[in-house]
Amino acid sequence: MAFSLSSRARLTRHDLGRFSNSTLFDRLARAICEVGCLPRKELYEAWEMAKRVRRHVRGGRVVDIAGGHGLLAHALLLLDDTSPAAVVVDRVVPPSAATLHTALIAAWPRLAGRLRFESMDLDDVALGAGDLVVSCHACGALTDRVIERAAAAGASLAVLPCCHDLSSCDTGDLSGWADGALAIDMTRAIRLKAQEYQIWTMKIPEEITAKNRLLIGNRVSLD
Repeated sequence: MAFSLSSRARLTRHDLGRFSNSTLFDRLARAICEVGCLPRKELYEAWEMAKRVRRHVRGGRVVDIAGGHGLLAHALLLLDDTSPAAVVVDRVVPPSAATLHTALIAAWPRLAGRLRFESMDLDDVALGAGDLVVSCHACGALTDRVIERAAAAGASLAVLPCCHDLSSCDTGDLSGWADGALAIDMTRAIRLKAQEYQIWTMKIPEEITAKNRLLIGNRVSLD
């Protein structure tokens, strides 16, 4: 049976042999396999998103919205040590998030004391211009709220949208040319560009997720 990158099956010690190289990705995957609490799909989504984000945005406190286990935040810290800290925000933090965090600290002691989990609503999160606000598959209009809050603070941001809701998300009157979900994401990019952001639009591999459009934004300096 093929090893599907989009599977929601948990990675376990039985999968260790699939990640035998010395690359950072394989080391991260092995640490995840050892604790056996994370779906395969989450590993690939977080890694593919994180490495693309770090090609364009460096540094900043990482704020991972609807972050669940916080793997995206961990990956962003591992890829760029100039980020001093990260906070993973979710209304309900998974019980196994602490297990994963402990395992990753054991593998990379430099992560100790740099990441915390907060159970709260997005509106209660204090954001600043030096932050990097990220969200992987914030459902529907939550992606728009992430963009709005980050832009209001002047923070850098990266979102991988999903669950496009045509009744609550703005298509920008583009749905005559593009399907509704694409029209929504195009409108998001256009609106962010209009707010003096440099933007990058790209995709992660479709074999990981069909909801694979990644929008990255960095506030343009006016100095």
